[in-house]
Amino acid sequence: MKTINASEFKAKCLRILEQIEPQGILITKRGRPIARVIPAGIVDNSSLIGSMKNSICIKGDIFSTGVRWDVESGHAHSYRPIKRRAK
Repeated sequence: MKTINASEFKAKCLRILEQIEPQGILITKRGRPIARVIPAGIVDNSSLIGSMKNSICIKGDIFSTGVRWDVESGHAHSYRPIKRRAK
């Protein structure tokens, strides 16, 4: 794996990313490794579609935010009553 200093990577990052090798690049700062850049692989996620079918239980209304909107007044109201301190 190729090692490169962070300041050099910053100055040449676009060119480095265009020429990245399969094993990637190790970026160092003051001699200590801080990041590893590896090429993004092509992943087939088609097997994930429908994989959670019949294993998730939805509770409540998933289309509600829990906030009631009064269009005429322009204010949002919570379903919970607001507690106010006595003066």
